Amino acid sequence: MVDEIIKITGAELPVNEKLIIQKHRIAGVAGMNLNKLKGRNKASEKKGVSAQSGVLAPWKSGKRICIVTGIHGDELEGQYVAYELARRIEENPDALNGIVDIYPAMNPFGIDSVTRGIPAFDLDMNRIFPGNMQGDMNEYLASEIVKDMKGADLCLDIHASNIFLTEVPQIRINELHRDTLVPIAENANVDFIWVHGASTVLESTFAYSMNSVGVPTLVVEMGVGMRITKEYGDQMVDGIFKLMSDLGIWEAPVSEVRRPVISYDINGMDVYYLNAPVSGVFIKDKDHGELVSEGEHIGRIVNPLTGKLLSNIVAPAAGWLFTIREYPMVEEGSLMGRILKQEVYDKCRK
Repeated sequence: MVDEIIKITGAELPVNEKLIIQKHRIAGVAGMNLNKLKGRNKASEKKGVSAQSGVLAPWKSGKRICIVTGIHGDELEGQYVAYELARRIEENPDALNGIVDIYPAMNPFGIDSVTRGIPAFDLDMNRIFPGNMQGDMNEYLASEIVKDMKGADLCLDIHASNIFLTEVPQIRINELHRDTLVPIAENANVDFIWVHGASTVLESTFAYSMNSVGVPTLVVEMGVGMRITKEYGDQMVDGIFKLMSDLGIWEAPVSEVRRPVISYDINGMDVYYLNAPVSGVFIKDKDHGELVSEGEHIGRIVNPLTGKLLSNIVAPAAGWLFTIREYPMVEEGSLMGRILKQEVYDKCRK
């Protein structure tokens, strides 16, 4: 097994600083005598050897899966997934039969500063793909990232929710790619698969760009911003091993995965949104993942100055509460939760 850190791309910054994006590559027995490939010269590339990494290029060394996280610097759930996935692989290296590329920090300065976008540029990194080799620094970096992942057999783009909401582990899919991605997502060990209408998906996202160049890419949302939910991370890693097993990358027993709820919410009719009717402090009384009845109490908005109850928040209909507000301060109109219709939930549980 080869285990190495590889620089993907980078840029020189003012005051002698450097921006470097790296990946952790773990390559297994399908690479065939990978350690002997160290130090080969560029002439070896004609035989399928990567001079940069010293391992067989993906198209010559079996299947490759890419695990991506850290596009948004305030979404940290994927940091634990990156660590735990590598740790488990290294406990049983003989079971690895392909390449696992782990990209834990696509927006390294954002992670360092706990900033959602790219610091100093006020730019959402997930709105600049597929990038442009001739563009500005950020567009160039995005294009290099896409270039590095081309040819992979599967990619997971792991996000957390923002700091305001917490989510059950879920995969969100553009309806344009549903036929390819839903069967894969069903084995990812998530609780929910949410297929969106094409009009709700931005073409400048990383996942859309990767799917457009032929790399099946799943977008994972789970947990809450600026936190790590270990339970969800372990659940996701179990799902990744199942997907690796399906691809033939992992040849050891894997955990049984849960059967997800699937919503083909093409017209936006399967989900009820709970929005704050007044400003105040939201006190939740239900946890996400619970089933609720129509009219059932979910939480309260209160005024801490006067000690008065401003509003009781109740379920507009029966269903599955898969999103709930974590950050208590709300303004009128703030999103406080999402409920999947009971009939959609029940259909998936029959």
